[in-house]
Amino acid sequence: MKRLRWYDYLSVNLFWLGLNIRNTALGSIFMPYLVQLFVPAASINSALGGMRSAGLVIAMLVQPAAGLMSDRSTSRFGRRRPYILVGALLDCLFLAAIALAWNYWALLIAVLLIQFSSNISHGPLQGLIPDLVPEDQRGRASAVKSVMELLPIILVGLTIAKLVGAGHLDWAIIATAASLLVVTLITLIFVKETPLQEKPSTPFWPPMVRVLGMLAGILIGGAAGLLAAGLVGGLAGLVTLALADTRTAMAVGVGIGGAVSMVVAVVVGVWAGSLATLGEDARRRGSFVWWIVNRLMFLAAATSLQGSIFYFVMYAFRLDGEGASGLTGSLTSIIGIFILVTALASGWIADRVGRKRLVGISGVVAGVGNLLLLSTIWMPNLIMIYVAGTIIGVGTGLFMTANWALGTDLAPREEAGRYLGVSNLAGAGAGIVGAGIGGLVADYLNGFRPGLGYFTIFACYALLFVLSSISLRQVRQEGMNTSSTAHGQACPASDSFQTTRQSQRLALRNGLHSPRACAPRVGGADGRCELAHVISDGETASAAELAQFYLSDAARG
Repeated sequence: MKRLRWYDYLSVNLFWLGLNIRNTALGSIFMPYLVQLFVPAASINSALGGMRSAGLVIAMLVQPAAGLMSDRSTSRFGRRRPYILVGALLDCLFLAAIALAWNYWALLIAVLLIQFSSNISHGPLQGLIPDLVPEDQRGRASAVKSVMELLPIILVGLTIAKLVGAGHLDWAIIATAASLLVVTLITLIFVKETPLQEKPSTPFWPPMVRVLGMLAGILIGGAAGLLAAGLVGGLAGLVTLALADTRTAMAVGVGIGGAVSMVVAVVVGVWAGSLATLGEDARRRGSFVWWIVNRLMFLAAATSLQGSIFYFVMYAFRLDGEGASGLTGSLTSIIGIFILVTALASGWIADRVGRKRLVGISGVVAGVGNLLLLSTIWMPNLIMIYVAGTIIGVGTGLFMTANWALGTDLAPREEAGRYLGVSNLAGAGAGIVGAGIGGLVADYLNGFRPGLGYFTIFACYALLFVLSSISLRQVRQEGMNTSSTAHGQACPASDSFQTTRQSQRLALRNGLHSPRACAPRVGGADGRCELAHVISDGETASAAELAQFYLSDAARG
């Protein structure tokens, strides 16, 4: 395998920049802006939540399937680049369809189509680093990948969001498509792949069955959440009915039921999905499953926050769609800056306070930031909203680095790829939980009293952040893997898994990815880890999920 020169680190990862510019623009700006144009104000949150949830289901299915098919491709143009090209061209076509959408249903179809096309690129793209980067350079390549995934949070907020804020949606969409085409062209020209001579013998369906198992688990969790919401919310409503009128009792029941539903959906969904994909191993590895619960609670809060912030600031600051686009862009840029800065420093912090403790701290910090943001709904204040964004960014940066490192410690070294792949699937389902429940609750309670819906769901998100920290009490660290013993043997694919203290810190700093914790059994015919995507390789973790926080959940699976 040819060693990378300094500019090769950029060319191998540059498509991530364009992909996440598209994801950020679509999820944070285009979708909420257009939905509020097409849908009555009383139902905008439900309409956007339904669109996001449907898109995430498509992403969970298409991304791994495309990745698996690219693993088996023997095209003379390479395994990954043909999929990247097709996905990018279709993305541009469907961006045009979004620009031309004339009502909600046309927009929904266009969004679902772009979910399909973007994940055609996304799944195979994750194979470029393991395909082309020598083992001792993969840590640095992954660090560049992380930066390429974080920069769009800042760039879109400062550019595309401002274009929409100025009333130039068409130019914003053109700029998004142009950036994607430029990075696609650079990738096609400068990334050199060696065609696969024969298809690997690894079967297609076992990994896809795991996807379906986790999706089924999430749906079971959703059903359990609705049942719990009916029971607890109904009881709360009956108690309130003895003290107030029926309408107030219904509002109390919906608010409390919504919070209960989110929590139950996460816990039951993770356990059901883990049992479906890991079987009895899930019971024996209870600490690992509770780590997934911790991860999904944080991600559900963060992705739900991202999806709701546009309408939150629109209401709190009495803005129109253009004004909300501009303020959302400014806020997400601040969040992105502090995520990036904190992620770079969190490896040093984790070495000193411990990974589990830092994960716990991150949930509390993000919860505090969320509560500060929540306070602006009654007392609008731009300084306060930016302070809240700073704190949320700090909490998120701490979480994503330390949490993934903790998970790689807990996963059994001989099956790390399978275990960490399950956690990625659960992470992808986080947006389904938050979007599917939060939008309905917000619209109902806003109808009871303007602003109450946003107050309630943001309080729910703060609760999820804090509960993510509390759930760590179930994570036992006795006998868990360490970086030097667990993963260095699992797959010798990254300098992040050397036995030195220096490389442990590198794994944390770069490690908005899993440092190639993949099981030997996943390897392809060439002896390397073959399935470098969400299903069976831990490599694709947190940076992409980090982008999901404040970007489009619809963008990844």
